[in-house]
Amino acid sequence: MIPADETFDGTWPFSPHYFDGAGFKMHYVDEGKGDPIICLHGEPTWGYLYRNFIPPLAEYQRVVVPDHMGFGKSETPQDREYTLKTHSENLMALVEHLDLRDITLVMQDWGGPIGAALTLRHPGRVKRLCLLNTITGYGGAKNDKLPPWFQFIKKHHDAGTLEEVMGFLGDHILSIMKIIGFQNTDAVDDTWVRAYSMPFPTSADCIGAVAFPLDLFLGRIVPYVKEGFPLIEGLKSKPAMLAVGMKDQAIDPEYQIADFKSVFPN
Repeated sequence: MIPADETFDGTWPFSPHYFDGAGFKMHYVDEGKGDPIICLHGEPTWGYLYRNFIPPLAEYQRVVVPDHMGFGKSETPQDREYTLKTHSENLMALVEHLDLRDITLVMQDWGGPIGAALTLRHPGRVKRLCLLNTITGYGGAKNDKLPPWFQFIKKHHDAGTLEEVMGFLGDHILSIMKIIGFQNTDAVDDTWVRAYSMPFPTSADCIGAVAFPLDLFLGRIVPYVKEGFPLIEGLKSKPAMLAVGMKDQAIDPEYQIADFKSVFPN
């Protein structure tokens, strides 16, 4: 958990806000006024991913950027389940607490299924969707490829070494990001490395990052995803866009496109 006042050499100048209604200390940024934009991060990042989005967007609208449980400036409770269901419920609790409506959801990586869960269960609060290298999980498109990231997860899970490898995430954050597909090394400096490694100083702080890929790889997300299918029209009715980096190594880009088109055919 990153200290509340940490700005990473001024690259993260935003005032910290905290919500404990979901049973843990959940950090979020809340900047600007107007209809809300919620920006959701994935694995193994945190709200810092959106540091360059927030200032220009906040000139025109309210921008809310939460850190999922176990990431960024949010707490990492040791007695909680880290699943799609719990992360989605945490987000819903925050949205209800802030009474956010007419939401534009910006969703990257795990932010896609989490944001989709919010939209399915609270369609009246969500106005539109912007997907960035992610899926909703409701497209039904075939996905026969195992991307490099999940090849890595499978290798270490089968060998019984996943928790050992991911438990030292703070020491090799850049290596893990490269497996996922990060290539813009020009953006990497000491501040960048410190910002993305600081949430993970010990193995106990890494439990959220370990659980995210296992939730999908072991199929633990399936029951919760199935609960959403009867509500699918609430998702399909939203204006939506998808931006895909075609070298994504976490989710196959062609699968992302097929999944998106099957949910949003128009």
